Amino acid sequence: MAELVYRPVVGLAQTLFKVWDLKIDCKGSENIPRSGGAVLVSNHISYLDFIFNGLAALPQKRLVRFMAKESVFRHKVSGPLMRAMKHIPVDRKQGEAAYAHALDSLRSGEIVGVFPEATISESFTLKSFKSGAARLAQEAGVPLIPMAVWGTQRLWTKGHPRNFKRSHTPITIRVGEAVEASRDKYAGAITRQLRERVQELLEAAQRAYPVRPRDANDTWWMPAHLGGTAPTPEQVREAEAR
Repeated sequence: MAELVYRPVVGLAQTLFKVWDLKIDCKGSENIPRSGGAVLVSNHISYLDFIFNGLAALPQKRLVRFMAKESVFRHKVSGPLMRAMKHIPVDRKQGEAAYAHALDSLRSGEIVGVFPEATISESFTLKSFKSGAARLAQEAGVPLIPMAVWGTQRLWTKGHPRNFKRSHTPITIRVGEAVEASRDKYAGAITRQLRERVQELLEAAQRAYPVRPRDANDTWWMPAHLGGTAPTPEQVREAEAR
């Protein structure tokens, strides 16, 4: 039943990508297994990241079940769709239920998508990773698949207006080789290795990105360490602490 809803939604998204004339460059999809469970782990810079994460799995004929905030499932439009596509609601006050749901999905051979930063990074750099993805992979006996997206923040991100016009915006996606989640390792050590791998993929996506800011008014989407005017991680932390 889920696929009866999921596949038309994917088709609609692909149609919208064409309408917006997005220039999507995706490499490494072959690293996503064609069968069996896996935890797909990505950086998080946009409200639309899950769509592009899922797009990377399509060449392997896989559909990803994403862990998402419970509030998304209560929305009158997105809620029924998210439930029908078997995505996984996360209530931070009752995280054990979401963990158990994800674990069942992995054990049944599904790919589960996780954003270990938990929230969008307003600096467009990697935040610290929570260890839940590593613990899920260990307990389910499945691999972790690291990936990175870049350019999605130019479409819709926290603190900036949406840009759904025909923008010709490039989107770069890089999927890396699996990180094994051995049960004889600490989840923290696996998480550090995973974050390093995602960082490498993010830097590769940034190097491959075909455009730079047009002028001084278009530097907001570039992180400060690359010459942009996005807030630094320190500035974001200071703003959150106020």
